[in-house]
Amino acid sequence: MITLKSEREIEMMAQSGALLADVHKHLRDFIKPGITSWDIEVFVRDYIESHGGVAAQIGFEGYKYATCCSINDEICHGFPRKKVLKNGDLIKVDMCVDLKGAISDSCWSYAVGEVSPEVQRLMEVTKKAMYLGIEQAQVGNRIGDIGHAIQTYVEGEGFGVVRDFIGHGIGPTIHEAPSVPHYGEAGKGLRLKEGMVITIEPMVNTGTWKMKMDPNGWTARTLDGGLSCQYEHSLAITKDGPKILTSQGIEGTY
Repeated sequence: MITLKSEREIEMMAQSGALLADVHKHLRDFIKPGITSWDIEVFVRDYIESHGGVAAQIGFEGYKYATCCSINDEICHGFPRKKVLKNGDLIKVDMCVDLKGAISDSCWSYAVGEVSPEVQRLMEVTKKAMYLGIEQAQVGNRIGDIGHAIQTYVEGEGFGVVRDFIGHGIGPTIHEAPSVPHYGEAGKGLRLKEGMVITIEPMVNTGTWKMKMDPNGWTARTLDGGLSCQYEHSLAITKDGPKILTSQGIEGTY
């Protein structure tokens, strides 16, 4: 079931998103060679809770952590752990915030120290792909318009778009209808309506889009060992265009 949010509900989700975006802003300085993804986990959880929020991923479908910290070839759902990050790594930090019952969800990618031109280009293409998808999140457009814009651009740059993990509706829980693929045909799929709140979160690989699962049953990584990158915003569909709810304070906002 798709729930259409009122202006009040969207404003509450924007407040939740502002807290989440503030965490990401602080992570830009926090993430550096020599720390671990467990350090990131502790920082994120403490920051969210000290500002009145709840780390909403904890307990969701049995997941144990406040963050997903996916490194290099890990596409998503990487467990935070005590492996030391080194210069040149690419880490994706995904989290959800519950602030007074309002949910927000965002992933951002971070270069650890100095990264290669390949990593930098992958990050730039992935971020642009997300914003190209967001541009299509207009009342009257269809879900396929979002996916088509992303897929056409990413594949034109020589990268692969992950098919197995997609965007989704959000609120009142983390995952709601509708599904929002990052590939597809323009003019196809569900028509977007005012009041929908969705995530757009393309995962882009340097090689094949195909993936494999780790034995832990959660962590997905690229089939060919190539790098993977992700950016994600939560946004509302409004009569005035897409309203990003998780962008305050983050470089490169829409």
